[in-house]
Parts: sequence; structure tokens; C-alpha cells
Amino acid sequence: MIVVHAVVPIDPNRREEALERVRELAEGTRAEDGVLDYAATTDVSDPNVVRFFERYEDEAALDAHQRTDHYREWAAALPEFLDGGVEDLDVTQFVVDEAFDPNAGADD
Repeated sequence: MIVVHAVVPIDPNRREEALERVRELAEGTRAEDGVLDYAATTDVSDPNVVRFFERYEDEAALDAHQRTDHYREWAAALPEFLDGGVEDLDVTQFVVDEAFDPNAGADD
């Protein structure tokens, strides 16, 4: 399983437009094969920061997502909505072993 967490600072002057694009991206992404979960929300401490929490079955599902029209449209429009540049994005990707039990060995 692939997990992605992205932090996207949004230009306050373009916030409503950016959030509409986020909604469109999320709606399209949730309909994709191989997407286990896809959530996008504004940060509770900063309404001009959008956080993405994404889970994909595997690398192939993530790759397929990044080739969709809705993702490519989002990526192309993103620079005009950012507060700062693309270098200000914070994207972290994890590979999660589904057999991993975080409670293994924990005292009951």
C-alpha cells in the first residue's frame, strides 16, 4: 500500500478557486480503481493550507492516478493557486507493509 501526505499552501486571494479545484480533484480521484482512501481538507490552524491524505493499493494505482486528466489539470493549475512556489509543497510518500502490526510486542 502507498500512502501520500501532501501539504499545499494556498494563496489567500485565490482560496475559493483553489478549493473548488481541490473538490474536483478529490471527486475524480475517489472514483479511480486502486484508490483506497482520498481526503483533502483545510488545516485546522490555517485555512489557507490544504492537506491531502491519500492511500493507494500499490505504486501502479498511484502512477495511474498521476496520469488521469483531473490530476494533470490540477497539477497544471497548481502554481497559480500556491502561496509561494512549487518548492513550498511538502509531499511525503510511504510504502506500508500491510502485514505490519504496530501493536506487536506491546504490553497488554
